[in-house]
Amino acid sequence: MTTTVQPYIAVTMGDGAGIGPEVIVPAMIDPATLERCRPVVIGDASRLRLAAQVLGTDVEIVTVERVEDAEFTPGRINVIDLDLLPADLQWGELSAAAGDAAFHYIRVASELAVRGEVQAICTAPLNKEALHAAGHIFPGHTELLAHLTGTEEVSMMLSTPKLKVIHVTTHIGLLDAVAKIEPGLVERTIRRGHEALVRSGTANPKIGVCGINPHAGENGLFGYGEEDLKIVPAVEKLKADGIDAVGPLPADTAFFLAGRGDYDLIVAMYHDQGHGPVKVLGIEAGVNITVGLPVIRTSVDHGTAFDIAGKGIAEAGSMIEALRQAAELATSPALLS
Repeated sequence: MTTTVQPYIAVTMGDGAGIGPEVIVPAMIDPATLERCRPVVIGDASRLRLAAQVLGTDVEIVTVERVEDAEFTPGRINVIDLDLLPADLQWGELSAAAGDAAFHYIRVASELAVRGEVQAICTAPLNKEALHAAGHIFPGHTELLAHLTGTEEVSMMLSTPKLKVIHVTTHIGLLDAVAKIEPGLVERTIRRGHEALVRSGTANPKIGVCGINPHAGENGLFGYGEEDLKIVPAVEKLKADGIDAVGPLPADTAFFLAGRGDYDLIVAMYHDQGHGPVKVLGIEAGVNITVGLPVIRTSVDHGTAFDIAGKGIAEAGSMIEALRQAAELATSPALLS
């Protein structure tokens, strides 16, 4: 019998003015986390210590130079300390310094992952406005990681215990999204989702593909034939290749059907079509997975929550779940074979 080695996971601290440090501290010392993986924070040790004080949590926060220097014992958090945040950084306030630091946490984590020193990346939330204020013009983590790893095209997948959703388009306006959707992009997105599910243990995933218009156009009643032009050719090609894709489906029923177990994955055409149902189901259990990168990346499915940052009331459930899924993906038999 072989024993699976616990994967190293780089945990980026996100925007230090937000709730990232507060959700990382309890997640890192959660007994279940330590049973699954060896997490190392890429961030600022001083901010984590401040977060621990806010939470009233007694932890040992230890700086390490390299991932392999980390020791994993109860109550200890290992940090590769970039020491980028000003000491007077206020909780819940937009800061270019915090945006710049968040960028560099991701940069270092990406370098570690590409070199194989960690087997996955798990990210706390960053603030897009702060990131832009620092001169890093990316819509979010997904696009930033694609840039840092030299990946031409990736997809965002949201995962909850009841539902998984992959997006054809994400951080662009609705009119731009409809213009961008075309059969090749739809096909590539579905293939990435199919591969991700197969690699994580679902041998023949059933995939529901949403339409763009209400009722998926209802045979031309709504819209201008977008479903027939942009989606149907992709679904037909995938079916011919043996992928169990069904659609285009009315989005208002597709998510209900997936929630009761009819589909393993739903393909959303644009950001809010996919994000809305997932967040209604419970944002604390949601995890964001970037599909198509050369490295595994999961994230919390919530933002920096500036309104509650520094108050010690942020829920760590999504971070714990993101670490669980990162560890699961990193130790998938399909990846280890």
